[in-house]
Amino acid sequence: MFARPLPQTLLAALAAPLLLAGCFDASPESTEADDARISVAMLQPPRSGLTPLSDDAFKLSRWSTAETLIRLDANSDPQPFLATEWTQLDERTWRFVIRDGVTFHDGTPLTAEDVARSLTAATQAAPKPRILDGVNLSIEVEGDNAIIVRTETVDPLIPNRLSSPQLAILAASAYGDDGRVNPIDAGTGPFVLKEINGTTSARLDRFDDYWGTPASVAGIDADYVPDGTARAAALRTGSADIVEAIPVSQVALLDPTLVHEVPMPRTNTLYLNTESGPMSDPGVRATVRDAIDRSSIVSTVYEGRADIAEGLLGPALAWASDYRASVENRTPPVAVDGIEITLATFTDRAELPEVAVLLEQQLTQAGFNVTQEVREYAHIEADALAGAFDAFILSRATVLDSGDPVAYMFSDFSCAGSFNIAQLCDPAVDEALEKAAQLPTGDARRRAIIDAEDAILRTDAAIPMLHERVIQGESARVVNAVRDPRERRLITEKTSIDAPDA
Repeated sequence: MFARPLPQTLLAALAAPLLLAGCFDASPESTEADDARISVAMLQPPRSGLTPLSDDAFKLSRWSTAETLIRLDANSDPQPFLATEWTQLDERTWRFVIRDGVTFHDGTPLTAEDVARSLTAATQAAPKPRILDGVNLSIEVEGDNAIIVRTETVDPLIPNRLSSPQLAILAASAYGDDGRVNPIDAGTGPFVLKEINGTTSARLDRFDDYWGTPASVAGIDADYVPDGTARAAALRTGSADIVEAIPVSQVALLDPTLVHEVPMPRTNTLYLNTESGPMSDPGVRATVRDAIDRSSIVSTVYEGRADIAEGLLGPALAWASDYRASVENRTPPVAVDGIEITLATFTDRAELPEVAVLLEQQLTQAGFNVTQEVREYAHIEADALAGAFDAFILSRATVLDSGDPVAYMFSDFSCAGSFNIAQLCDPAVDEALEKAAQLPTGDARRRAIIDAEDAILRTDAAIPMLHERVIQGESARVVNAVRDPRERRLITEKTSIDAPDA
């Protein structure tokens, strides 16, 4: 039976308030709620200097500083944002009308030329934002307030793609001649990014000339706190108003009224290297598949605060279970007598190293000789993408970008995918993904997505273990923080601080 190392956890919890002294200022004291600032403990530091062309874009989105042409509603349907309307002119051509009266944080007005510049920069980036994996766009200006978006192939999800934070629209001043993008004073949102302090913190102030309703608070002070125990301590001590991704192991130590949980489209998956090493043998991958005890991981590591995976897509996509059937024609397992494998993961999500310990035990019982490799994500991502490990545990959002899982599946499992940790290149998978990608949103597309999931699972390149839930901490004084399953929004113009009692 696996047991969590409680003494280390408790020692870390006791030490955390001392560590936090250098991370957070004391909670702001203000006699007026609209002069208050919100302090946030973020899970991960920036990986690419907060450029919107990387995953850092989701921080800019969660801080409401960078905005996109389209915003998705709770059902992942596209809604107007910086674009007020759009029309599909033909199968490969779309027209978007740009909102009037929008001012960038540097004081310049939003124009169609600005939109075209931002989107073109994304299409020319190396690597491309993953929302553009397998997608070739060209953008041109039409008149004073519209752009034309043309696609090389038929793509019914263009409005959804343009909702990705990685396609945020920034001022001309953000784009340097060297290809770098600097989001300081360059967005259109209710908060203006004023300081980027490396991988330590960032500061944002209210933008008084915002085109919508001005922000309720004076600004945001964001600190990066990769250590989950320290993040939980920040909520417990009042050093942070909002805390991302509280580890399950810390929930019992917190006031339950400050902890908020919701199922999310994020799957904890074991990726197996199909290109080289022992996992290139489908029979060996099948042995790993059969060795994993998902219920033990959920109950032991997540203390029941997760859902056992039946596929890549979890209960946050309620329709998935309606279309899913058992995967057939799977490769049978083979005997593995002492085969040596490297199992890797990262420390930024506190549960993953514990999952690795439990998986090592399960795989050892199946006959493998397991060596672990655990680092911070920023120091392990490149090796994972290069296929340096036999197995890699990843917590992966499945509809993060377009609100549609095809983009995630293409990125992770197609021959051309830019996030293909499994090094998978399977014609049947590519064919299934291509079919799903061509269909408009609706019943037929959902069925095709589950067919693609089936094709991926049949390879055993990815073994979904569980579906996570958002565990977000909010101090009692915070009002209207967003609890977003897609992790795009956190603080908006409506987020406020209760005024102190007189």
